[in-house]
Amino acid sequence: MNENIAEITERIIVRSKTTRQAYLKRIDAAGDEGVNRSRLSCGNLAHGFAACNASDKARVRSLTHSDIAIVSAYNDILSAHQPYKDFPDLIKQAISEAGGVAQFAGGVPAMCDGVTQGQSGMDLSLMSRDTIALASAVALSHNLFDGALMLGICDKIVPGLLIGALSFGHLPVVFVPSGPMPSGLPNKEKSKVRKLYAEGKVGKDSLLDAEAQSYHAPGTCTFYGTANSNQLVVEMMGLHLPGASFVQPNNTLRDELTKAAARQVTRLTRQSGNYLPMGRMLDEKSLVNGIIGLVATGGSTNLTMHLVAVARAAGILLTWDDFADISRQIPLLTHIYPSGSADINDFQQAGGMAQLFRELLDHELLHDDVQTIVGKGLDKYLLTPLIEDGELQWRAGPGHSRDTQVLASVGEPFKQDGGLNVLKGNLGQSVIKTSALTEQQLRITAPAIIFEDQHELAAAFEQGQLNQDCIVVVRYQGPQARGMPELHKLTPPLSVLQDRGFKVALVTDGRMSGASGNVPAAIHLCPEALAGGLIAKIRPGDMISLDAVAGTLELLVSADELAGREHQVPDLSHHHQGCGRELFGRMRINLSSAAEGACSLF
Repeated sequence: MNENIAEITERIIVRSKTTRQAYLKRIDAAGDEGVNRSRLSCGNLAHGFAACNASDKARVRSLTHSDIAIVSAYNDILSAHQPYKDFPDLIKQAISEAGGVAQFAGGVPAMCDGVTQGQSGMDLSLMSRDTIALASAVALSHNLFDGALMLGICDKIVPGLLIGALSFGHLPVVFVPSGPMPSGLPNKEKSKVRKLYAEGKVGKDSLLDAEAQSYHAPGTCTFYGTANSNQLVVEMMGLHLPGASFVQPNNTLRDELTKAAARQVTRLTRQSGNYLPMGRMLDEKSLVNGIIGLVATGGSTNLTMHLVAVARAAGILLTWDDFADISRQIPLLTHIYPSGSADINDFQQAGGMAQLFRELLDHELLHDDVQTIVGKGLDKYLLTPLIEDGELQWRAGPGHSRDTQVLASVGEPFKQDGGLNVLKGNLGQSVIKTSALTEQQLRITAPAIIFEDQHELAAAFEQGQLNQDCIVVVRYQGPQARGMPELHKLTPPLSVLQDRGFKVALVTDGRMSGASGNVPAAIHLCPEALAGGLIAKIRPGDMISLDAVAGTLELLVSADELAGREHQVPDLSHHHQGCGRELFGRMRINLSSAAEGACSLF
């Protein structure tokens, strides 16, 4: 094992000793009580199987058969989740054939950030993660179950399901993906049309046509944003079947993988004799493997918050420094949009997860002594699923990349590091993704132009007020101020300014989309403006220095000058009302900082 990765892992283990032991003690106590439904009264149990058929009733009554919960984020709005509509029937059939019972335990909310970008609903996006965790806990709280299957893919949904499942860490849990949509309009072409629209060179009809050609079918969006980053990280942590993450929906292979996932969770229950509770399986080494996969592929910056929150749910204390230090040890092995022009289907064709695992394992860059849902160690993740003679089989992956412009080797990576860094300075700490940046973009010192709403920036851009070297500051977007909405709509105008030859960067206490990357962006800045962060005292024209190599972010104003400046909080009430936002007030004010996972649950 790489010595530096081993040292980082060990410091996480030492740091987390007390909280991890407390978590394991809690889930062990729940597991030690035996099969959950053995503690239910006759009335409890009768309610739990009242709607089952006679055969399933008999199995639920018998403590020797597994009862598996299905928790699903199905809806028709998310293209990635629409295929889940038919999954419960497949799962129930497969588990019945395996001698168990599957019950649909609960649905969780699942919002599409693609629909809500730039809209009022986006203010609920991050908080939906904690809502999903709570909904998952409600679904599992009936205590009927011996294991669970979690159906989710996108943005806040997988982290929410992980947090909820870890609360029931005495249960075996398998995550079930649905796969990406077929490739449509290339992401680079879509980005080009977006820029043209931002400049007023094409109309709304042309933009809508381009978007509709890109997002055109059931399945995950094909760029490498948060949704696909989630899938990759979950497989790296051993919670997916090998090679399951990026098989497209609505085909035989996808259906067989879903049925195989259903059968697999029954092999991990107490009744199987091979009991593997999720809370013990997902440990410090598993999480480090997830981070390694994230940085090796230039994944979404949203995971720097989500994995911190997920880890805390398991009693493990991750910090942003852990991410940055791991990133310095891991080369960038993929070139997927926004870091390149390829999409996730190109990655799959180049060798996909099996080849990524092989590269990292061959160079001792992953912990191999971990538990997964298919056993100890990662050797099975070097295999690729396929249908052979009408049956699901796993065969050895290609052993090399089929396209080194998409999936490179450790010996010849796209970059020597993973392209994720933490910036620190008098403004606080923030995260920057550098995997898509050129050498010239890594350092910038320029005057500040300040906004307190992303729509103000769009208006200033249209009026030509941003045609200069500048660092755009968008503040009061943090967790407690607004629920930390994504600011994805900033990307096209800032990209246009770069194309015009200006040096630009973004500093914000908000988030950028998982698709961000081609503009230097110091994001997730904390302390946030509403919490008294120095970002609140920046004035127009103040010089700011951003150095992604040195890892610094400084407001170049004297301490005496700053001491005399007042911290004036704008009226944010219009961001707290309408579109359901008034219902989330208590959750919003209790969100922790971005560095602590922006979580309201612990």
